[in-house]
Amino acid sequence: MTTNGGSQPVFCTIVPPHVLDRLAQAEDPALAGPARRSLEHDAYQRTKRRLTTVIGAPAVAPPAGATADRPHRTIYDAAHTEDLPGTEVRAEGSDPGTDASVNRAYAGLGATFELYLNAYGRHSIDGEGLPLDATVHYGEDYDNAFWNGEQMVFGDGDNEVFLDFTIPVDVIGHELTHGVTQHTANLAYFGQSGALNESVSDVFGSLIKQYALGQTAAEADWLIGAGLLAPRVSGTALRSMKAPGTAYDDDVLGKDPQPARMEDYVHTGRDNGGVHINSGIPNHAFYLLATALGGRAWERAGQIWYDVLTGGELKAKALFTDFATLTVKAARERYGAGDEVRAAQKAWEEVGVRTL
Repeated sequence: MTTNGGSQPVFCTIVPPHVLDRLAQAEDPALAGPARRSLEHDAYQRTKRRLTTVIGAPAVAPPAGATADRPHRTIYDAAHTEDLPGTEVRAEGSDPGTDASVNRAYAGLGATFELYLNAYGRHSIDGEGLPLDATVHYGEDYDNAFWNGEQMVFGDGDNEVFLDFTIPVDVIGHELTHGVTQHTANLAYFGQSGALNESVSDVFGSLIKQYALGQTAAEADWLIGAGLLAPRVSGTALRSMKAPGTAYDDDVLGKDPQPARMEDYVHTGRDNGGVHINSGIPNHAFYLLATALGGRAWERAGQIWYDVLTGGELKAKALFTDFATLTVKAARERYGAGDEVRAAQKAWEEVGVRTL
């Protein structure tokens, strides 16, 4: 279902601009060069995407004979160019090859499809069996991965700060979830609604990882992008939902700037109003809810978030308090006036967001 007047895809990357900005200022050209090129590429792609959103995402029909309850994946190799989609290297149902990036991308697309289908009855990104396409080996030392409104794209990283972006399955799930948001609530990518857009992708990216590993909320690491940072970096991931602001503290990258509470909300004109920074607040609220409820987080906590995302009441320019209020309403409508409602209210209270 598409709400808010139609699907308007945006260009969404997993590594925030503020991280690449910091790297681009490094004295070491091995760090600064790839970061600068990545920033230039991302700026161009964002401009290109804004100019084409009036048209919206093209409708891509599943191939003949495909069923909506099974994924239809195609992996392409850009061979270090920026030509999309590249050369097809693996199709749905074919055996793994020798390229680990291809195999990880294929598996990550499948893990995302499985979580949405098995937990929420959703048939692919658009709910109607949309084919899942991804391109690996994009660009030269490209320090990012992105969803461009139509497909997933993965860089190989510079191997100094970032490793191959197909490594963390939650990165794949995060970016594909931007597609789910695009086809549902279509949250505007600026300010609090943009931070909610990013947070929803972190939430379901983490749930996809937990589902694939069979983890409970207590067993999960609640990190986004664990395994992505190279050994020289002092950090564990790009973001932490359990403890926003603690994912990295590095002499080159700087310190993770994410707040966990509304009183520390960062007011900035950069990064579309700090969408990758302030997402730490709703991220932490979800973590608090999921761990309070216990068990498998994609069930009750994830179901509440999914109900809000797809329920048709979430406005494109929603504020944190709007989203929080809808989660309490969704919890009550699905589970009654019990533990779920109380846990949702308490989670938002702890991060300083009011529910109406």
